[in-house]
Amino acid sequence: MFGGRPAIVVSVHDEGAVRVVELRTPSHEPGQVDVEVFNLDPSGVPIPGEHAALALAYRFERPAIVREADLTRVVRQLLRELKRQVVANVSASVSVDYDDTVADGQSIIAMAKLPSLVLTGPTLRQNRFYSANVARYDVVGSPSGLEAVRRKPPFTVDLLFGVTAASSRAAELFNLMGAVATFFNRNRWLELLRDPADASRGVVRWELDADGDFRTQLASRDDVRVFTCGLVVRGFDVDEGLPLDLTRLVNQPILETEGL
Repeated sequence: MFGGRPAIVVSVHDEGAVRVVELRTPSHEPGQVDVEVFNLDPSGVPIPGEHAALALAYRFERPAIVREADLTRVVRQLLRELKRQVVANVSASVSVDYDDTVADGQSIIAMAKLPSLVLTGPTLRQNRFYSANVARYDVVGSPSGLEAVRRKPPFTVDLLFGVTAASSRAAELFNLMGAVATFFNRNRWLELLRDPADASRGVVRWELDADGDFRTQLASRDDVRVFTCGLVVRGFDVDEGLPLDLTRLVNQPILETEGL
């Protein structure tokens, strides 16, 4: 019983000296509840005296409807850093998804103005240099103690972006080109919190670099000068690796090593 509501017992089996009960919890409002365990006779009636309870031993939480993907966070962080270090007028190709003013509750696309930067992409290209070729292990809790979950290696890619800069004056465009080149030179890594809801888990970073040449177009009928270049974020894990199986019980933490 969870908060007075019965759970559905899926299976009962022994693991050594420990009896493990796998069950499906009932629906319940968010919050902590008491957990009660009854021993039943063959007819399903509780046996007197064979009952145990733990106060506030289980917490129900409302699931998040939408979890922001790490790829979305990477694009958002790129836009923020370009705005902060290069020029304020930076947008994505679908700028309504990255509203400049989120506090007003409205998705309004800002009016075009020069000079400007537009970020397009990303295109995903598999990266075998940064990819892990061995399974990864996570330690998880279970009724019988700690177990190690073996996960398949994640799918590692490079994120390829296009950067288009525009200005109505050639000199201003050259200055903007220098500012973008300086941005690439000074920012060798793109860094984010590993978990935005838990800063104690530290940060994760990816290699950031220019991709290809800077190409200019100074002749235009509408008197707008532009240049284009590429941007790559290397070693991004698209997924964390699907779980393969549960392995042995562990009595001590598994040492994790991180490669380049």
